[in-house]
Amino acid sequence: MGAAGVCGRRVEADNGGMKRVFDIFFSCLAALILSVLLLFLAIAVRFTSKGPVLYWSDRVGRNNVIFKMPKFRSMRVGTPAVATHLMLDARSYLTPIGSFLRKSSLDELPQLWSILSGKMSFVGPRPALFNQEDLIALRTERGVHTLVPGLTGWAQVNGRDDLPILDKVELDAAYLRRQSVRFDIYILWLTFVRVLRRDKVSH
Repeated sequence: MGAAGVCGRRVEADNGGMKRVFDIFFSCLAALILSVLLLFLAIAVRFTSKGPVLYWSDRVGRNNVIFKMPKFRSMRVGTPAVATHLMLDARSYLTPIGSFLRKSSLDELPQLWSILSGKMSFVGPRPALFNQEDLIALRTERGVHTLVPGLTGWAQVNGRDDLPILDKVELDAAYLRRQSVRFDIYILWLTFVRVLRRDKVSH
């Protein structure tokens, strides 16, 4: 291996180490700051529909390893485990506060646990459902499967629900090439702006 290759791997390792420290510190800080909100949301979910507070979804993690990803439950018990864009009428499955949770992205907050445990990062490709075979195959083809999935990502701030799968994978691949702590902070800022505006969320 040449000197350039060694240096490239060293930079990648340094970025990965800094990214993990960033994830641990800020997931702990966010959980502490948002503890009251998390408790309030848990109570709201519990008392507005039947079923558990958290929904544990089978998701595809780094190197295509399946893991359990928690979300505040926004869909009724018995909802098919498929991407919402594949449902004929996704709105009919929403709980009374489900639309609010999803549009505000508050349903994603329990994923702070996944970040702390190392299954996810703050920034990376959004973890695919276990049965999204087309998305998984395309990501594997482009090397995106080697990334730790994220709470938000480059695709999320560039279209989210409006993007076709091919476009999502292209953006994920672009993130793979450009990844750095600085780029992650930029994506987190854009995510904050999009959430405030409730941009590009179909339901």
